[in-house]
Amino acid sequence: MTTRPEIKSPPFPADTVSIAGAETGVLHIDLDALVNNWRALARRVAPAECGAVVKADAYGLGIGRVLPALAMAGCQTFFVATPREAAEARALDGRARIFVLDGLFPGAADDILAAAALPCLAGLAEVEEWAAHARRIGARLACALHVDSGLHRLGLPLDEVQRLAARPELLESLDVVLVMSHLAAADDPADPANAAQLEAFTLLRHLLPRAPASLAASDGLMLGPDFHFDLVRPGYALYGGQAFRGARAPVSPVVSVYARVLQVRDVQPGGAVGYSGSWRAPRASRIATLAVGYADGLGRAASAPTGASGGSVIIHGARMPIVGRVSMDLITVDVTDCPVTVARGDVAEVIGQTLTLEAVGADARTIGYEVLTRLGRRMQRVYAGGGA
Repeated sequence: MTTRPEIKSPPFPADTVSIAGAETGVLHIDLDALVNNWRALARRVAPAECGAVVKADAYGLGIGRVLPALAMAGCQTFFVATPREAAEARALDGRARIFVLDGLFPGAADDILAAAALPCLAGLAEVEEWAAHARRIGARLACALHVDSGLHRLGLPLDEVQRLAARPELLESLDVVLVMSHLAAADDPADPANAAQLEAFTLLRHLLPRAPASLAASDGLMLGPDFHFDLVRPGYALYGGQAFRGARAPVSPVVSVYARVLQVRDVQPGGAVGYSGSWRAPRASRIATLAVGYADGLGRAASAPTGASGGSVIIHGARMPIVGRVSMDLITVDVTDCPVTVARGDVAEVIGQTLTLEAVGADARTIGYEVLTRLGRRMQRVYAGGGA
């Protein structure tokens, strides 16, 4: 027996969305929600400073709109990944502190200086290169020192911290404005790695020049004041992400994605839908084809072959399953049980208040971070709020 899907009371958000005739869909970015998220996180961690991570084009949402909105709200410290991103951020804000998380690329000292950015030096070789550059230009150069407290990715390990502490000539060339590290399991408050990294970070920073400290990003700041130190660096949470498993972060969704229905057709029992016929209708079915696919950021792993579950969309307030293969430009959705008749021109929610980044990520066997940063550039982008 088929059960009818749960449906909320109208009006439904997708039914109020207007998509221009030439567009496949629309990506709404709520800059007011972004700013409110930053302010809520800043209140949570006060008196520590709350920065913002805007790497990867502000997690795919457009650094050119995101960074100015956050700066206008009062954010003064930004984190990017690469020297190229630092230059882009500097062009948007001439006064902000901009840290380069990936550190000093070999031979990139001039590029970082041209962006008036601060490299997060993560190895003794990087420290030596930055110090040598400082001596060449005859000035102490500001930087952050990134220590490895247990993630075993980037960062100065204990032996390199000890060797650095024993080389005062290197430290004399540096103006260390931040000592930082990164947590490996901050999304799980029960993981003992968090306490172990906190202890290791405390030890390591005390071997280095006295400077403000930063350990927590989006999930780490939710672990409590012991992890806040002087500066926190949220990224995913700013954009509405809820990766922390201990409690809800005080943030709201920033991104909504809507796609138009191109066609609805009847499929007889046994009829194959999509590439390779991976899904066959178990009964007489109504199949809607939507103008969204993996080129727009909807993961191919959200496909649903016969007998398996995959992703879904919201149409007229009801959750409808994706069936068959997610292709580059299109998906097929089983709307047989939709309480409201689905027709060509209707609009479906792909990501939004109902289908969160986490839900879409789980359906595609990945994480919300990847969904967010892979949103394609093909859909019309509409920015709202943020002082724009």
